[in-house]
Amino acid sequence: MLTIDIITIFPEMFSSILDESILKRAQEKELVTFRVHDLRDFTKDPHRKVDDRPFGGGPGMVMTPQPLVDAVKKVKGRRKAHVIYLCPGGVTFTQAKAKALAKEKNIILVCGHYEGIDERVRETVVDESLSIGDYVLTGGEVPAMVVVDAVTRLIPGVLGKEASLEDESFENNLLEYPQYTRPANFCGKSVPAVLLSGNHQAVKKWRMEQSVLRTTRFRPDLLKEKKYK
Repeated sequence: MLTIDIITIFPEMFSSILDESILKRAQEKELVTFRVHDLRDFTKDPHRKVDDRPFGGGPGMVMTPQPLVDAVKKVKGRRKAHVIYLCPGGVTFTQAKAKALAKEKNIILVCGHYEGIDERVRETVVDESLSIGDYVLTGGEVPAMVVVDAVTRLIPGVLGKEASLEDESFENNLLEYPQYTRPANFCGKSVPAVLLSGNHQAVKKWRMEQSVLRTTRFRPDLLKEKKYK
């Protein structure tokens, strides 16, 4: 079972996403455990302060090292855990990374805020930094939610039908093919005939062709990494 600990100054933000849908069912199946920790519980400041002005000047505030380092060490305990700091300057989070993390036993997600965290926190307790894209958010909570969702659904048994993962976007560096359902004709637009043919080989071939076409149009950078027949 995978245990994911989240360290944040806004723990209440996670209740809605962790207690609904697939993430809730994954916990009920005892395939994953989520634990959310309030960073302010670990500060030694009498006013529960976790930030201060940056040395060298500049705008904004920086999260101080003491509460973060103490929080990670306390949460981690004697376990082996992979500690991830969510920030814009991290390595881009991908489906491949999600797959790798789904094989871990213990993950600790550190949600940054303000202008970031004291660099000594990274040097002391962080194993890697991840970013969900080249843009800046108000904090690491939303990126942490993205990581939690992407990783949890890849744990065997969470989705039920493991085959449903095989044709998803980014598998084999391709975007997923177009999907259709009933009715066969909607507002004058018909479902491609091949999908109604019952010919499974023809359907498989069509879907691969559509995946390549869609990837070529919207994400040609993915095709540079692998060639397809």
